[in-house]
Amino acid sequence: MTALLRTVLAALTAALLSIVAPTSSAAAAACAIDPATPKRQLRAMWISSVANIDWPSRTGLSVSAQQAEFRAWLDFAVQKRMNAVVVQVRPTADAFWPSSYEPWSQWLTGTQGRNPGYDPLAFMVSEAHARNLEFHAWFNPYRVANHDDVSRLVSTHPARQHPDWRFAYGGKLYYNPGIPEVRAFIEDAIMDAVSRYDVDGVHLDDYFYPYPVSGQSIPDSATFTRYGGSFGNIADWRRDNVNRLVRELDQRIHAAKPHATFGISPFGIWRNSGTDPLGSRTSGLQSYDSIYADTRQWVKQGWVDYISPQIYWHIGFSTAAYEVLTAWWSDVVRGTGVQLVVGQAAYRQGASGEDAAWQDPNELSDHLTDNRKHPEVVGDVFFSAKDVKADRIGSFTRLMNAHYTRPALLPARGSAAAPAVPSITSATRGSNGVQLSWTGSGTAYAVYRVDGSPSAADPCFFADARNLIGTTRQKSFTDASGAGTQTYYVSALNRTHQESSPSAGRVPGGSGGTFSVVIDNVGAGFTASANWGTSTYSAQLHGTDYRFADPVAASDPAWFRAAIPSAGSHRVEVWYPGNAGYNSATPYIVAASGGNQTVVVDQRSGGGQWRVLGTYSLAAGTYNVVGVSRWTSTTGYVIADAVRITRV
Repeated sequence: MTALLRTVLAALTAALLSIVAPTSSAAAAACAIDPATPKRQLRAMWISSVANIDWPSRTGLSVSAQQAEFRAWLDFAVQKRMNAVVVQVRPTADAFWPSSYEPWSQWLTGTQGRNPGYDPLAFMVSEAHARNLEFHAWFNPYRVANHDDVSRLVSTHPARQHPDWRFAYGGKLYYNPGIPEVRAFIEDAIMDAVSRYDVDGVHLDDYFYPYPVSGQSIPDSATFTRYGGSFGNIADWRRDNVNRLVRELDQRIHAAKPHATFGISPFGIWRNSGTDPLGSRTSGLQSYDSIYADTRQWVKQGWVDYISPQIYWHIGFSTAAYEVLTAWWSDVVRGTGVQLVVGQAAYRQGASGEDAAWQDPNELSDHLTDNRKHPEVVGDVFFSAKDVKADRIGSFTRLMNAHYTRPALLPARGSAAAPAVPSITSATRGSNGVQLSWTGSGTAYAVYRVDGSPSAADPCFFADARNLIGTTRQKSFTDASGAGTQTYYVSALNRTHQESSPSAGRVPGGSGGTFSVVIDNVGAGFTASANWGTSTYSAQLHGTDYRFADPVAASDPAWFRAAIPSAGSHRVEVWYPGNAGYNSATPYIVAASGGNQTVVVDQRSGGGQWRVLGTYSLAAGTYNVVGVSRWTSTTGYVIADAVRITRV
């Protein structure tokens, strides 16, 4: 689909929506949107198989061990409120599925060509969809091996059977992008997976022509002589070879699977402005010139659905600043219909040997804050899974607390009609929470929970994700944290994430009587010294006002006192207005039965909603349960507004 056609379709869709539902559209536009809880945002991590970087953790694991490891990665993605995974299924001209084109990957069994005893791709797609995670199959197009010893390839490998298709460079083996038969073969090998498996997306990484190696030249001059045609120089010819692969894959993928998305994650710099006035204000390696990847043209021609540049540099980096490149890429995609998803360097955060900026636990979080300046940025993908899990210096935890406090729907793509509105058939409160069931025709469903029992659904309930509690491909959902009087709504989503209007609201009935109490700062259960001021400055407040105080190296907490009817596990949530000038490390104290527990919260963002501190064992009785401490070394007001305690 061309960029022009995408733009026209988007404009027509917007016009039709304004005709069909002018009232709801106008109301939604008037809603106050919290940038910390966007309704739509792609959140993903790369799961690398080459060299067993992420999965499998090593070669030769049993089938059950491999599957258990992969399920654990998916569960981890869900825990981190991600909604997609990008999984490497063709790392070195091999396959993670029974392919008639290429051998089984050595990264499964340790031996290239050996059957692992199951179909990993079928298993992975099924498990991802069971958790309502999108599965993007990641292919490396040209790399044959991370060595240059052809004899180490299995005898049936196409690179051995067609020695003219390959070349060695920099100690590695590559397919020659300039040979038309090679391009057709690579496309066929990829399309074998696309046509046979229920993948949601096709993803290429940044390896096109090899990255430059000092003192070496790519050995393709004879290929240029044979196929170069009217090209005046070899560089333009090389770029055209890659362009053809991208353009043809785009056409073939959408012909086979119209709902599938095609994306590429290139090196972060196209060209520097010192070389080309259309380039970015950077001075690093240029993918256009060094690996012959004309990434800007792919976007402008609409040959990709999304672009995920690897902006692997910190904010303020003199050679290639994160904020400079994010702005540049936003400008490139603007008006094209191509979505911008930023590739994030989780592997650098807190890692040994990285410069000082990456030792700041807020660096990655600050990247996502910068993204908010650019509506073209629709999400992030992190390299790689093991680095997200490592959470060195607590960096990803900080990112989650600031940006991923709520689930998010995936960005819609295309112009398909939304499904019909679902209908909630039951909502019952039980010992394990609220159980919902509904009927509908969606591929997936979004579940919303609103405090109270409003007489009618306000469009602002659904304008961002503050009331979104989960998504599922089932027609039932259990809200383990449901307590008090709350109303539930369900909407339906299709394969490309267009969303229906919400169902009629439903207040759960049934047994239970789960204990839940809210203590506001104006209530009798709140106490604080005269050092705590009162403010109504932020519209995100709970109740009529909130309290604030300067940080200080002394014990002067504001306390929330509650009557806990019986000992047991209780979920503790806090409410505060978020503001960029508030404290980034506010200590909350929970008087758990085993001793006080302290949880640090970044109050600069994520405000205006209930934030879960955790589940704690609380003793019965009336006492100070939650405190907000002023004892923090970071600057900015600490805020005390409201606390909710719920028996679970």
